[in-house]
Amino acid sequence: MSAPASSPPLHRLLSAAADAVQAVRDGHSLTDWLARCPADVRPGAQALSFTVLRRLGAVQAVRARLAPKAPPPRVDALLVTGLALLWPGETAYTEHTLVDQAVEAARRRSPKSAGFVNAVLRRFLREREALLDAQRDDPIATWNHPRWWQEQLQKDWPDVWTELLAANQQRPPMTLRVNPAQGSTASYQQRLTEAGISAHPAGELWTQALVLDEPKPVQALPGFSEGDASVQDASAQLAAPLLLGQMQPQDLSPGEAWPLLAHGARVLDACSAPGGKTAHLQELAGNHLDLLALDTDAKRLERVQQNLERLHLQGQVKAADARNTAVWWDGRPFDAILLDAPCSASGIVRRHPDVRWLRRATDIPALAKIQAELLEALWPLLKPGGRLLYATCSVFKAEGQDQIDAFLQRHGDARWRQFARGAGHLLPLADNASQDPPRGGAAVTDGFFYALLQKLPSA
Repeated sequence: MSAPASSPPLHRLLSAAADAVQAVRDGHSLTDWLARCPADVRPGAQALSFTVLRRLGAVQAVRARLAPKAPPPRVDALLVTGLALLWPGETAYTEHTLVDQAVEAARRRSPKSAGFVNAVLRRFLREREALLDAQRDDPIATWNHPRWWQEQLQKDWPDVWTELLAANQQRPPMTLRVNPAQGSTASYQQRLTEAGISAHPAGELWTQALVLDEPKPVQALPGFSEGDASVQDASAQLAAPLLLGQMQPQDLSPGEAWPLLAHGARVLDACSAPGGKTAHLQELAGNHLDLLALDTDAKRLERVQQNLERLHLQGQVKAADARNTAVWWDGRPFDAILLDAPCSASGIVRRHPDVRWLRRATDIPALAKIQAELLEALWPLLKPGGRLLYATCSVFKAEGQDQIDAFLQRHGDARWRQFARGAGHLLPLADNASQDPPRGGAAVTDGFFYALLQKLPSA
């Protein structure tokens, strides 16, 4: 029997994490960078880089005090990585080990910088308390978000903006969606327990959602490869029941019914990759929808197809820009449309800590323009009486309520259906009135926005 492969040395993980941080500073997605990272260091590099990016505002301020003249980018990235991991409460390594391995990483990256990295990190340990106190008046260092982001949250959510910034610093839970065709949520929870994995229901609003007490590799989940469960945040699990009619609007008129979508209903998922919501629609509909999944990125569409196949579901997958309907639409109107529109991802910063450093203030109006174009292009494709669910994983009102308010001004044949819970702006806060109080006082769900629009029949 061959011996198990040993874990990579810490200096390799630190070096890889520093490269990841530098990639984000250069404007590249952390997800894309990690996909190209050597497999043996990828999990460690991801964990360490997530920690650094959550602390980047503070550690850059401290580094500027310790070394006012910035070192070369690769050295600086390693330095801020070391500083972030030496932050109080952040590291699982001893301070001596961390400094020693950071110096070793520097020696291999840029031999002449090893002494400099050693000196700066050791000075930080000696003066840590004073250095932390000195940067408390710097808003970027305090909240670890760009100033424009803070100002936008303060404008949109003046009562809870600091809580939203603090929530983004939390490590997110791992939430599963149990496939109802393969068994009940309770029975899958029992299977997890038998496999030594603790989990609890997300709440009564989410009939298929189980939240793991500790994240696990998907390979450890019972029946994952056979399609028994998927990984999907609880907020994202609301899209399918909202569109299919499994959640009842609270604004129904006396005698008005809100039916489920019928078997064979023609449904469009306009921006479908990576396919979690696409698959969930078919799961809940018993695989009986006439489903078309679009996305502009043919490569990401492969994930949609893989998700459908793993879950034994059907659907047509096509690469196209949903706005360019002349290219892909066959002229048959849809009963329902899911528009999970491109957005700032400001509601999922816990899962993607690089987003805050990649976005610019000018991105928000640019994204809002794309969202409006998608709404305008898709609305004519909907049958009278049909429904369109607009969704973004954003907490910015420009991508949520403001977008839909403007759409309603332009379209007198649209009605925004209202729900007591599970729609509108869902903030990633434990006391959000639209969410169940989660266990332990931590936010269970990501930030999302949902608006279900019904197309009124012609007079």
